[in-house]
Amino acid sequence: MTPPKQIKITDYDYPLPDGRIAKFPLAKRDMSKLLVWRGGQISESRFRNIVDFIPDNSLLVFNNTKVIQARLLFHKPSGAQIEIFCLEPHEPADYQQVFIQTEACSWLCLIGNSKRWKEGKLSLSFGGGNKTVLSAERLENRGETSIVRFSWDNPRLTFADVLELCGELPIPPYLNRKTEESDKTTYQTVYSRIKGSVAAPTAGLHFTKEVLASLEKKNVALEELTLHVGAGTFKPVKSETLDGHEMHTECFSVKRATVEKLLEYEGRVFAVGTTSVRTLESLYHIGVYLESHPDASPEELSVSQWTAYEDKSLTVSASLKNILSWMEQNRLESLVAHTQILIAPGYDFKIVNGMITNFHQPKSTLMLLVSAFVGGRWREIYDYALAHDFRFLSYGDSSLLIQ
Repeated sequence: MTPPKQIKITDYDYPLPDGRIAKFPLAKRDMSKLLVWRGGQISESRFRNIVDFIPDNSLLVFNNTKVIQARLLFHKPSGAQIEIFCLEPHEPADYQQVFIQTEACSWLCLIGNSKRWKEGKLSLSFGGGNKTVLSAERLENRGETSIVRFSWDNPRLTFADVLELCGELPIPPYLNRKTEESDKTTYQTVYSRIKGSVAAPTAGLHFTKEVLASLEKKNVALEELTLHVGAGTFKPVKSETLDGHEMHTECFSVKRATVEKLLEYEGRVFAVGTTSVRTLESLYHIGVYLESHPDASPEELSVSQWTAYEDKSLTVSASLKNILSWMEQNRLESLVAHTQILIAPGYDFKIVNGMITNFHQPKSTLMLLVSAFVGGRWREIYDYALAHDFRFLSYGDSSLLIQ
């Protein structure tokens, strides 16, 4: 097998005509098609029937992040439009804290039409009769991104309110269309709760309250975690081999009760989406780190891009017990950490036994993750999906992959 760092991204390419990309979701979420891959065998159904394929007494783990209206459009006096895309909070750096600010905060942002904004403040008025002015000041350039300070003149509004009132939901660029009012509902999962993502965890878009109820009725346990999806999820692999690609970093949070459930359901864990997979697998590697660093500070808990390919002989239960012990020692109900994990062929899955995921872009890190999970047989799955009229990408159809 090719070492992960030497994997060529061109080996994960496939033809995806624009007509196969779903530009809008179906009218009913759970009527999307479902491809089921189980140990190399492919079948298909509708997503509403997913309960028939997930074994009794399994654990299904969801990402409860909520997409924020992160795109802000300002205009200079000259008429030039400047787009500011909020990626992650800078000051305060905590998501919960930044959203409750009532005067000012700063974010790491992408700037559209950046050359036209070299200095000075930008202003945006909103709110009709009770007009509020939002100002933006560029504090620092960081390569492709910038630190932007936002301030507004209405202390009755939190920054969460500001984004809700004048921000735009950032639908994926490959949809090649403007955001519509309907996207505010359809580009959120029915269980989204924690604000912070700039892209939806799209595997969850197929779930309805009826599907969730049918799973609970079948004795499938449901648990949540939070990973805020960054714009890096759309970052293409531009290097010829993986060793030249820098994986994006994401922040996640997992409750102590969820870690306990993972321990209880070891060997029967299903992840909804690649973000849940990345979080769950990162947990294992954090538990390994705690094996030799039991007194680590919370700031030390992060998973780097290649950590997962080092020798890991610790059992899953020992790793999870390390996390629970560390949380008890630090009197924490939630573990908050960062991950840069890159899951590619050659990766040994530790916690996840099944996953629900959409059909991804060619030559993406998400394709690598899927290939790793199905033992390199991704092309069979994608050839089937292309030949049987499955819809692709964020608003497209779904797959259930079971090892």
